[in-house]
Amino acid sequence: MSAQPGSETITLELPARLLADYPGTRQDFVQTRRLAAAIEWFREGKISQGKGAEIAGLSRWEFILALGRAQVDLFQGTDEELSEEVQRGLETYREHVAADPPEQDRSP
Repeated sequence: MSAQPGSETITLELPARLLADYPGTRQDFVQTRRLAAAIEWFREGKISQGKGAEIAGLSRWEFILALGRAQVDLFQGTDEELSEEVQRGLETYREHVAADPPEQDRSP
């Protein structure tokens, strides 16, 4: 496997006996380790869902599904951060409605 432009190769040295019993290919092993690292870093709040998906080599939706299988909460923020996010969403919605109010159904 050759490195893609703009990427780096990291070498992980393991005892051969550990890989001898692995039920998949070496590529499967590498993919599984990338996903495990991305899930753990997301769980720790070190990376976003998007960055986790990129590290794991998955789409964001596939990464979200992997988080679900790993029983990792999708919302890593505090209650205060969630409240602020909801408030920002409400304000954005109100601004949108004020700028372009929906047409009312005036039929009898």
